[in-house]
Amino acid sequence: MDAQSPKAEELSLPQAFLLLATDDKRGGPEVPAYLLRTTLAGAILAELDLIGAIDLHGRFVRVTGDAPQTDLQPELDLIRHKSRPHTPKRWVSMLESRAEVQRVYQGMAERGLVDQVGEKRLGIFKTVRYPEKDHAPEAALVQKIEAALTDKPGSAQAETASAELRASEAVAADSAPSDAAVTAPTEPKAAGPQSVDPRTRALIALLHASGLLEKLFPDADRGRVGQLSGNFWPARAVEDELRMIRLAEAESAIQA
Repeated sequence: MDAQSPKAEELSLPQAFLLLATDDKRGGPEVPAYLLRTTLAGAILAELDLIGAIDLHGRFVRVTGDAPQTDLQPELDLIRHKSRPHTPKRWVSMLESRAEVQRVYQGMAERGLVDQVGEKRLGIFKTVRYPEKDHAPEAALVQKIEAALTDKPGSAQAETASAELRASEAVAADSAPSDAAVTAPTEPKAAGPQSVDPRTRALIALLHASGLLEKLFPDADRGRVGQLSGNFWPARAVEDELRMIRLAEAESAIQA
């Protein structure tokens, strides 16, 4: 990665999701269009939530008093200026669109993450693809997710905790009376979900909601995925919206 390449932690959640959901060479999505749009809408809510621009108050999404500047300002302004609040699922259904997907892709192209390749007919792009241009950010994302999914004794964090524990036990042993009972050293526990940074946890939750996580990381432990995903409300809204879309498609197929 050169000095100009964006790092994984510098990517917004919509950018990170699209990067992982796009075929590197072909430049097209790895998932159906409806799933891409719906999950991207959830990623927009997740990003605004992470930077403190919105919050979930009861059943409704509300803009906070001190919202920072963001590339998602149009979406934030839309939430701010609505005459009445909406639920997360309702916002996912309102934000999911081809235009949102294209806007995020174009922002990624401007940052040098992907190339924008399209065929024009009568001056209008009919098909647009976004093959990967710089693989380093995606590789960094995959590495962070893999580390989060496999975080257990033996990892760097667990080894650090074990070393600190041994040091504290040594100090306690030196200061203890000579006839004190000797106790076995405590084994370090697996690092919990709290040891994973919030941005990585949010991305895992969104990937899991879309079903893409299991495709990209087929050996991921389901229990660990559940711990990391938790009850993240933007991801839950994605799951709810996808469920409704699939039910509607199933009903249409029956009636056809």
